[in-house]
Amino acid sequence: MKTIKTDLCIIGAGSGGLSTAAGAVQMGAKVVLLEGAKMGGDCLNYGCVPSKALLAAAKHAHAMTTGGPFGIAPVQAKVDYAAAKAHVASVIAGIAPLDSVERFEGLGVNVITEFGRFISPREVQAGDTIIKARRFVIATGSSPFVPPIPGLDSVRYYTNEDIFQLTEQPEHLIIIGGGPIGMEMAQAHVRLGCKVTVLEGFKALGKDDPELAAIALERIRAEGVEIVEGAMASEISADGGVTVKTKDGASYTGSHLLMAVGRQANINALDLEKAGIDFTRAGVTVGANLKSSNKRVYAIGDVAGGLQFTHMAGYHAGVIIKSALFGLPSKSTNAHIPWATYTDPELAQVGLTEAEAREKHGDRLEVLRFDYADNDRARAELTTAGLIKVMVVKGRPVGASIVGVQAAEHIQLWSLVIANRLKIGAVAAMVSPYPTIGEINKRVAGSYYTPRLFQSARVKKIVRLVQRF
Repeated sequence: MKTIKTDLCIIGAGSGGLSTAAGAVQMGAKVVLLEGAKMGGDCLNYGCVPSKALLAAAKHAHAMTTGGPFGIAPVQAKVDYAAAKAHVASVIAGIAPLDSVERFEGLGVNVITEFGRFISPREVQAGDTIIKARRFVIATGSSPFVPPIPGLDSVRYYTNEDIFQLTEQPEHLIIIGGGPIGMEMAQAHVRLGCKVTVLEGFKALGKDDPELAAIALERIRAEGVEIVEGAMASEISADGGVTVKTKDGASYTGSHLLMAVGRQANINALDLEKAGIDFTRAGVTVGANLKSSNKRVYAIGDVAGGLQFTHMAGYHAGVIIKSALFGLPSKSTNAHIPWATYTDPELAQVGLTEAEAREKHGDRLEVLRFDYADNDRARAELTTAGLIKVMVVKGRPVGASIVGVQAAEHIQLWSLVIANRLKIGAVAAMVSPYPTIGEINKRVAGSYYTPRLFQSARVKKIVRLVQRF
């Protein structure tokens, strides 16, 4: 057993851990990074990157069948499912060197390819090495949550951790879970020629604004995905494939099963008790400064029990670098953190939803709306299924919700606005090139002034007065 001393010991080489390591070592700190599985974590290997690569392949297949309104004869796409998965693998391989052991060792990080666990409040063991550090960062992320459904252990099922390695095209994919992962995979697979059934125990895309979610779900259903809501799985068996029975007595049989019911924080192997670190089922308990009950230990990203997004982990890394390296007060907030579901149409959100804003602000809230159908670029491209809502209190946006083409791109502007506490006039004053989908942001902001200018008796009186001279 050997012992090394360092300034910062980071447990986990996913998005948050890598961002912290790169930032800290380049600012002069001594950094040890522990990773017993794959560098790049879930996002690179099992999540964001492979899912978007598969969605891209599916988009091309879908485009071949939808050219009729443009005068392009639709043709049935010939899908090579294995080749689509090869595309996924090639994208991962292309990005992997940026997250590799070699790159981070080249930056000066001491990378140990072993899992880490606490053995005392100031020590972590990884393999045959004990690391004593001034500060620790837990960045172990999350894993698929697989509920204990009777019979599940008797069938072959997939999660996001192995669905992208499947090269045999499913004849009928059953997905348990109608959240972002479930719906993205459902649309991708139906476009790649599979029959798809989604079983959701409550409401599909239930964390999004229901009005906007309904627009996305209508399109996904129209493409052939069977979405069954209120379908709580009660039993699974291998009868003629994979059969899922639900509590209401219904039965659904398919060839393959994907479990997509949620995520759980990776904390079980950390021995947190030995370091005096409080935790719950959601993850490590932290304050706004991301410190745990052991003030020398931070937790970031999914394992910190909050929003589970890659960009959230990266944001957390910036927060703790300021604190751990410079000793400056630094706090995190969710107010300006956007998220998106990459279905077609996309769903995106930042800040408060309409329901949340009404509950918090009551009569002070104004909800601005603009339909994609009123955007000329959307008309030209026949992408008019969409809507943007902006929640405004006393002239200041507190939330934005978008469903439609490029929603994940357009939500970034509203993250900027909320992060910098800009008023709605800042967006209204923006000049957008014409015609662009992004003009929806300027148009929805401009609608804030419509009743104030064009429907105001006082404004009209002033205009009439000025015209006398």
